[in-house]
Order: sequence, then structure tokens, then C-alpha cells
Amino acid sequence: MSRTDTTWSGTWVTERLGIRLVDTAAPGTPADTPHLADLAGLAVRRNPRRAHLIVSEVLGKHIPVDPRTVYTAGWLLGRRVAELLGAKLTDIDAVPGPDRAPAPGSGIPPAGVAHLPEPPLVVGYAETATALGHVVADVFAGADYLHSTRRPVPGVPLLGSFDETHSHATEHLLLPADPGWLDRPGPLLLVDDELSTGRTAAATIRALHALRPREHYAIAALLDLRGGPDQRMLAELGTELGARVDVVSLAAGGVVLPDDVLERGRALVDAVDTGRPPAAPRRSGGRSPAPRRAPSDVVRVDADWPADLPDGGRHGFAARHRPALAKAVSRLAEQVAAGFPDDARILVLGTEEFMYAPLALACRLARTRPGPVRFSSTTRSPVLAVDEPGYAIRTTLTFPPHDHETDGVRYVYNVAPPDAAEPFDRIVLVVDRTADTPRLWQDDGLVAALRAVSGGVTVAVVPDLVPVVATAPAGQEVAR
Repeated sequence: MSRTDTTWSGTWVTERLGIRLVDTAAPGTPADTPHLADLAGLAVRRNPRRAHLIVSEVLGKHIPVDPRTVYTAGWLLGRRVAELLGAKLTDIDAVPGPDRAPAPGSGIPPAGVAHLPEPPLVVGYAETATALGHVVADVFAGADYLHSTRRPVPGVPLLGSFDETHSHATEHLLLPADPGWLDRPGPLLLVDDELSTGRTAAATIRALHALRPREHYAIAALLDLRGGPDQRMLAELGTELGARVDVVSLAAGGVVLPDDVLERGRALVDAVDTGRPPAAPRRSGGRSPAPRRAPSDVVRVDADWPADLPDGGRHGFAARHRPALAKAVSRLAEQVAAGFPDDARILVLGTEEFMYAPLALACRLARTRPGPVRFSSTTRSPVLAVDEPGYAIRTTLTFPPHDHETDGVRYVYNVAPPDAAEPFDRIVLVVDRTADTPRLWQDDGLVAALRAVSGGVTVAVVPDLVPVVATAPAGQEVAR
């Protein structure tokens, strides 16, 4: 799906629920700091605990976007952290990330690699910030990366867990292959797409500080939306723990919420849902749209992937893995793009928390192909879809989960074309092997849903590395 209107994608929600984004600028704020509305729009959640969803325009989760924009946003966030930490920055030739991808039209390449005497351990949050955290880790020479997960892995000890109370799926698990990573003396850097209250970050810091106290924590987010009390809460946490706690973001401000926003949000969802003509379901109700063409072809590709290379940070991704991943992604790009027309409109689609390798693949395709390439991901978060200008979530596809879970519903947003828009010529769906199950391929599964709204689907399957803990030393892994 391509966007051609210029209406801010939060207008529809602001007009109906009175929710507004308000910028703030603290003393010393960089002159190039973007506005909140430059980075995000608004949608309505199907969640009784929170009425609204901040929909990032640069994250690659709910809105298909140029992958170079996604990578550059993460890189610029990492650069701000590096400046805060006083890191030494080298030139662009040393950048280890996906093709040093600049954002289209920005004129700002993600230049430099940050060097610290003790590299930070970077921890990203599932499911939305797994790729963002990985990109931030790319900024730092020698930085290893771990992200939280909602996928329990039998036989892998749980290092820690914490809850994200406002989320649809609240529990976060930490499952590193080598718990010894936590014993390193460098700063610990937490990365999320949005800092709304800071409570999840505070819970993480408490849990990790109990395991291994350290002197310095930093929290990095695309958007810092905390009010005064929440800002004081993190400052007081640092005093309580005897540690420094810093916060860095690309943009800062707040969300203005009417007192009755939860009730108004539920009423709005009901009104949209009950307004569907029963004989012709609308996409705005979250149903899969009717196919626009005859069923398209489906191709499966098994990635040529080294047996000892992690596919992401679920169990830890070491800095030494970066060169091997770049080579594996380059080979995969050649595999999936064979036979595509030069001008084909391509979407690379990650799956839930499996986002960084698909993002790297999308960056590689965008660099090597003349046609447009976009990147997005599936999610487990239920959001109201409304096919109207000024709303961030225009269409929805629903499908059953296809990894370790069998209950519930999963979603992919803004991939089915809205009215009067052209579909993608090809969707490259990237899954790890654990998620390559019969449910992925069944008649109501994700592959069939994508096939109905595109010119064709290529399913790329990447081996996922699972630590062997019971019979092997910490850190030894096996591909499956």
C-alpha cells in the first residue's frame, strides 16, 4: 500500500476522541529535533486499558515504510545515546549496519560508529522495538544485543521477567544464551519505541539491578511522552539504586487525554463495528478485504544461513556476528528477488518480534533494486481499522498465530490496499523456522491472507538458533 495523501494520520482520532500530541522542548534540545507528528500518528486500540495507540511512521511495525527510513531513525537515536555517553565517533566507512542506509531525501547519512572503553549491553523490547534496539546496538563498536521475548523456549532458563501493564500481551521474558553478559561492567541501554510512563523501563532496571548492580543505565526511545511525575519517578529510581539513569529520545512531548477517553474509545469502536453492512464487511471493521485479483503465486525459499548465526537478539546477538549477518542477508536478497521485475513494488514483512533480519533484507533490496521497497511486520496487538484519510490504520488482515501459540488472533495492518490504492506486486514474508508451521500455510493462515491482496508471496524461512542449555556450556547454540 502506498500513501498519497498528506493529511496527518492522527487527525481522525483527534477530531473524535479529543486526543492530541503536544511537543515539548527542554533547554539544550537539538535544533533538528522532529515534532511528534513528524514521527507518529494515532489509532484506536481494541484494549480496555488504553484507548489510543501511537502509530510510528518510522518503526516499520504498523505502517509499511522505506526500510532506510526505519534504519536511519534507529541510527540517529543511537547517535544521541552515544553523544550522551561521551563516546568517540569514527567516520562513515566504519558503519557496520545494513548498507549504511540513509533516509530518502534526508541528506543525513547515519555516519559514525561509537567507541566506549566498555561497550554497552543493549536490550530492546518485544515486540515493537526488537529491530530498533538492534539498530541502536549497531551504532556501538563491540556492543552485544539482547531483546525481551514473549516466546518461551523449553529448556532455556529464564533470567528475568517483567510486565508491560498497558500492552495487549503484557509479559516480557529475558532468555539469554549466556547470562554472563549481564556481568560486564559497561552501561546498560534499554531501547523502546515509546516511553509513555517509564514504568516498564523502571521494572526492567529493578529486575536487572537485582541480578547485577551497575552504575549507569540509559533509556532510549523514539518518543518520550512522560509527564512530570513520571520523569521524577525515574530520577528517584536512580537515587534509590545509587545509579545514574538517563533518558534519550528523538522527540519529546505529551499526549492530552480527555477524562472519559476510555469510555469514548469503547463507544467509538462499537460504533464502527456495528456500522458494517452485514452483507459486505468493511475493512474498517478489521476483517480481511475481498481479493482484488485471482489468487497469486506463492514461492518458498529456505535461506542460505550459517548454522551458527543467530537470526536476531532473542537469545543474544554478539557484535562479532554482524559481518556474517550482512553476508547472509546479501545472499538471501539474491534468492528472494530472482525473477522479480525491476519496477516491482515489494513489501518485506517481518513477523511479530522477528524484525531485524527482515529489516536488513529490506534495506539490501532497497539499495540494489530500482523499484520501491517497503518494510513492515505482523503484530499481536488488536487495533481498530478505519479506511479514512487522517487515520493511521487503514486496513487489517487477521490470521491465527503460527508459532508456539495456538489460541488468539494475529494482525497485519496497512498491507491490504485501501480503496483506490494499488496492491504490492510482491510480498516477501520472512519467518523463522519455529514459525514455519502448518498454521502458517492453512486456508485461513497468513500466507493465504497475503496472497489474496498482492501480486504474489515469497516466504523466506530463516533458521532460528536455540541455546542448548541442559547439555552444553552457556552460550553454545544449535540451529533448528
